[in-house]
Amino acid sequence: MHVDPSILFHSLPRWHFRSRRLWRDLPPGMADWLLDSGSLTQRLRRACGGRFRVCVLRQGWSRPDRDEARILGLRLDAWAWVREVHLLCDERPWVFARTLIPARTLRGRGRRLTRLGTRPLGQALFADPGVRRGPVEIARIVAGQRLCRQAFAGRGKALDAIWGRRSVFWIEECPLLVCEIFLPDLPVSACHRPD
Repeated sequence: MHVDPSILFHSLPRWHFRSRRLWRDLPPGMADWLLDSGSLTQRLRRACGGRFRVCVLRQGWSRPDRDEARILGLRLDAWAWVREVHLLCDERPWVFARTLIPARTLRGRGRRLTRLGTRPLGQALFADPGVRRGPVEIARIVAGQRLCRQAFAGRGKALDAIWGRRSVFWIEECPLLVCEIFLPDLPVSACHRPD
């Protein structure tokens, strides 16, 4: 059966908190990355041996997808500050990260999040003791879906499927959504949980 690529482009990944069926499909070592509750930035730096950097692909005001608006408690016509980056090791993209920050979160302490430049968001979030993280959802993101295309952003042909996770962080009572997509160059099986 042929699937119209334009329909797939507008389809959204199905995010799950826990799913035994989904775990069976994971490549070896991927669950370790998906469920790690620590700072992904710190873990990538350790795995990369210090040759880590952030490449900002896009940032500015945009409307969230309907599932992003729902998890953030926004109306469908709301705007959010969107930041998309590649996290690179030796100039190879290991992770695509998409962050959505509602306008109300950008007041007070959250204001600094629009001025990160090439500094990692995770570094700012995990250094702030007033930030808390909600539960992690995971998804299998298939080629053709918009999120998959964004993740590869001119970096070659997408695979049939890639894996990602997302969670809501809270600065005081204001949310932001962080989505991290693990790309093929990430050495999944070679990297173990930090001590």
